[in-house]
Amino acid sequence: MTVEECYNAFGGDYSEAIGRLGSDVLIKRFMLKFSSQCGYDSLCKAMEEEDYEAAFTAAHTLKGVCMNLSFAVLGKSSSLLTEALRNGFSEEVPGLFGQVQEDYKKTVDAINEVA
Repeated sequence: MTVEECYNAFGGDYSEAIGRLGSDVLIKRFMLKFSSQCGYDSLCKAMEEEDYEAAFTAAHTLKGVCMNLSFAVLGKSSSLLTEALRNGFSEEVPGLFGQVQEDYKKTVDAINEVA
């Protein structure tokens, strides 16, 4: 799978990413580091522990990384979760977190297919 095909698979904005980063080589380098540096594991741990302040910070980190890499779908869902967590827990948080989990899996699965 090419970098562009990967972006198409998970709902990223390839043209924006190439405009920002300049080459598939650079995009791929950051993509391959994504899962270890995006804050998702911290988000899951914080949600499990019901530490919503830490969950907010981790969701905010995830959102930022996604926006920088133009991971549009995951960026949007993590942004919605970030805002829902801004003042602590709310009833919409579990559903939004579920969407982030789904979008994250789709993104990482596609990244793992990049040649």
